[in-house]
Parts: sequence; C-alpha cells; structure tokens
Amino acid sequence: MNLIIKDLKKNFEKKEVLKNINFSFESGKIYGLLGRNGAGKTTLFNCLNEDLDIDSGEFYLENEEKIKIEAQDIGYVLSTPNVPEFLTGREFLKFFIEINQERIEKKKTIDEYFDLIKIETEDRDKLLKDYSHGMKNKMQMLVNIIMNPKVLLLDEPLTSFDVVVAEEMKNLLKSIKKDHIIIFSTHIMELALDLCDEIVLLNKGVLEHVDKKTRKDESLKEKIIEALKEE
Repeated sequence: MNLIIKDLKKNFEKKEVLKNINFSFESGKIYGLLGRNGAGKTTLFNCLNEDLDIDSGEFYLENEEKIKIEAQDIGYVLSTPNVPEFLTGREFLKFFIEINQERIEKKKTIDEYFDLIKIETEDRDKLLKDYSHGMKNKMQMLVNIIMNPKVLLLDEPLTSFDVVVAEEMKNLLKSIKKDHIIIFSTHIMELALDLCDEIVLLNKGVLEHVDKKTRKDESLKEKIIEALKEE
C-alpha cells in the first residue's frame, strides 16, 4: 500500500506554502518529515486529513490500483492534544470504543489499551483535565492506533514527553509500523534520524527525499542543515 501525492499545491492568499508536492510513501515505514518552523508541515497534514482544501493536485492510496482515501484511512495526532477533559481516562476510552466498535479490529480490554501506552493504574480513573500534557498526548495517540488507520500522521507528537516516555512511544511506533504508513513531522533532526526509516525534507514548498544510504554518514546532517538554511 502506498500513499501517492501528485502536484499538490496550497496557497494562503499570495503566499505559496506547498508549491508542487510529489511523493510516494510506502506502508511499513516511518517517514521523518523535517522542516523549519513555518515550512508547511502542519499545512501538508491538514491537506491530507482534508481539514484544508487543496488548490490543485491530488492524493490517494494505491495497492495495484488507485483507491480513494476515506476518513477512516487517516489518523492524525495533533501537536496539541484535544481530549474531552470532563471525562476520566477510562470513561473516554469506553465511550470511544463503544461508538466505534463496528470499525475496531482485534479489540482489547480497556486496561490492555492503557497497558499498551503505559498509563499507570492509579491514573486511569482520573479526569483527563488532570492529566499532564504528555499523558493527554498518549491518549490521543492511543485512540488513533485503536482505529488502525492505513495512514498515521504524527505532528510533533514526542516533544511533550520526557526521555523515558519518548523512548516508550518510539518503540510502540516501531512495533506497529508494518501495518501503516507513518509520517512523523518534526523539526528535531536527531529525533528523525533515530526513529525514522526514511527522511523527507519540506523545503521551499516541495518535498525532497534524503537517500537513506547516507544516513550514517556525518555528511547527511550537513546536507539537511544546508538544505534547510536555504528556506
């Protein structure tokens, strides 16, 4: 399964943010989407999630034939978590599972889901408003994983985690990647190099693939920095 983007463009008035995006993302890989702040990474995600209308071009899934993307095919983890703070963690998961039960494959118990993202037992019945930013981000990531989308868009998801939790989340993403196309947006180069199978630069409104064969070479970092300096 591939996610194909062809000639995608998005302008805001006279500002060209996405100029001519052409790329093919493969299932089973984590892609690090690197770009400077304001380069258009979130705009690209909002276009793929159809929160923004594109000006021209197209994107679709391909598995021997062209497949129209449906809403359930895309999971989107925002940089700022959006959870119903008036519910407890357990109430939120129970409600989410109930309203989506026909679409959830290989269901687990609520506590098994909590175990998956390592939410401690004593925190599971607390109100979400009392969760830390990182815990809210975990919950947002969890509900997207439960839905098992073909494409998982992650917008700066690990920046709110401490070192230990960030490592746990990286291991979780690596464990599920074979069934997904995961695009991981970040402006932290070291994080992308550590986690991702492929590196893609968003620079001057276009996507550029960085050859993974050079990733262990120090010249790779230099290449990325020089490319992004030109923004």
